[in-house]
Amino acid sequence: MWLGVGILCVLVTIISIVTTKKQLTKNDIYGEYIVDRTKFPGKQADWQYDHFRFEITKGNDFIFYKTEKVKVTTIYRGKISLLEGYTRPALVIHVDFPGHHIIEAKPTLFRTNWSFYYVFHSPKFGNVFFKKGHWKDAKK
Repeated sequence: MWLGVGILCVLVTIISIVTTKKQLTKNDIYGEYIVDRTKFPGKQADWQYDHFRFEITKGNDFIFYKTEKVKVTTIYRGKISLLEGYTRPALVIHVDFPGHHIIEAKPTLFRTNWSFYYVFHSPKFGNVFFKKGHWKDAKK
């Protein structure tokens, strides 16, 4: 009987660890972001991957890169603030004028069990998904 109770406790603990979403801190937010091509794979996501990425620095700088693959063509700079007290920290971007259509609205943060991603709503593209990562040339 005690063996059954012990196994049940271990199973409940494992299930809790696997199903609990990642708790984010401010340090988790800092870094480089690339377009997540796995959300809606295809030509449009590949094109966006080659043309947009951004970075959030520890100095709360927001740097959005418009690119042609590896070559940066335009840089949009701004500052970020995090609204804490929510179940997930809300990222507010204050971009110097003029901005880019992808970063006009406040992005939405989605957490998974092991990571997270941002969704920016663009009036031209709809939702654009970004995840942490370093840009690499995607061989097509």
